[in-house]
Amino acid sequence: MSKGSFSKLINSDKPILIDFHATWCGPCKTLSPIIQEVKEEFGDKIRVIKIDVDKNTELTKKLEIMSMPTMMIFKAGKNLWRTVGVQTKSAIASKVQESIDA
Repeated sequence: MSKGSFSKLINSDKPILIDFHATWCGPCKTLSPIIQEVKEEFGDKIRVIKIDVDKNTELTKKLEIMSMPTMMIFKAGKNLWRTVGVQTKSAIASKVQESIDA
């Protein structure tokens, strides 16, 4: 993903939940169905994007992604939330709802 396409992506008025993951990462595999449940709960109110850190090393370095999984929520170009590690569905859903209300 290029810097330009990432900037365009995060400048949406709709919150974007980004899951930075790696195919070899065990916790990432645990988190994936949880994120899918969150997406199903919120439907069109959010976008969910998965970014493979191994295929997007420049972006990963720019955002200082050091551990996987890392999740971030952006809205209107602003980073509203960032966390590392597997989170519960309720914790993620709470942050998504905050970003929708922001």
